[in-house]
Amino acid sequence: MKLYLPESGSDEFNDLVEGRDDILVSDLAVTEIVSALARRLRQRSLTREAARRLQHSILGRLDAGVYHRVELTPDVHRRAEHLLLSLSETPLRSADALHLALATSARAASLASFDARLAAAARAVSLAVYPA
Repeated sequence: MKLYLPESGSDEFNDLVEGRDDILVSDLAVTEIVSALARRLRQRSLTREAARRLQHSILGRLDAGVYHRVELTPDVHRRAEHLLLSLSETPLRSADALHLALATSARAASLASFDARLAAAARAVSLAVYPA
């Protein structure tokens, strides 16, 4: 969301990713972003047209190769399940385990997360985390 709507930390995050060609994005992340857009739509802080325009912008960048798409495969699900069972000190939600599994499966060096639990889990599997 920080790339598309102004939020706390948006400027820093935009500066960090500007011009990078190694950004990995999954359709799961897109769905979560659209869920956040829908929440703003229900709160009346975003119009339906703006929400659809943002969704199309995200998908367009993904389809154009601005972001590299990573897929949820059965292997990624098994890796997520392994993480859920092995990171017992860091409680993960299933979607967060899938994000972490996607990152590790794609051999990412880092993960951007503004969620404390996901960030802790990423550090536990030796991924650098933004914000630090």
